Amino acid sequence: MQGFVGFMWLLSMALILFSGFALIDAAIRREDAYRAADKQSKAFWLIILGLAFVVNLIFNILSFLPIIGLIATIVYMVDVRPAIKGLPGGGRSRRGSSSDGPYGPYNGGR
Repeated sequence: MQGFVGFMWLLSMALILFSGFALIDAAIRREDAYRAADKQSKAFWLIILGLAFVVNLIFNILSFLPIIGLIATIVYMVDVRPAIKGLPGGGRSRRGSSSDGPYGPYNGGR
């Protein structure tokens, strides 16, 4: 019985880490990348993944709610994340220099 409890604890920790990673990944992506990939908004995914993370922290893995959170996390990781990463720049927010134009950095005609 102790082995089963240990396995369930490891499974619960893996689920928390998985949903936490998805939440952080969704937070670092640009808002316009979600629209460009024709997915739900960034706020939508942050709310869904945040709820999944909190549910995984609070409830036992054998409950019904963590399974719903796992499904939402898998949908983000399998569908939304690859679509956003496939965009130019990978969908990550970046800080451009003041000389960056709409087509890249301006090099003074060189």
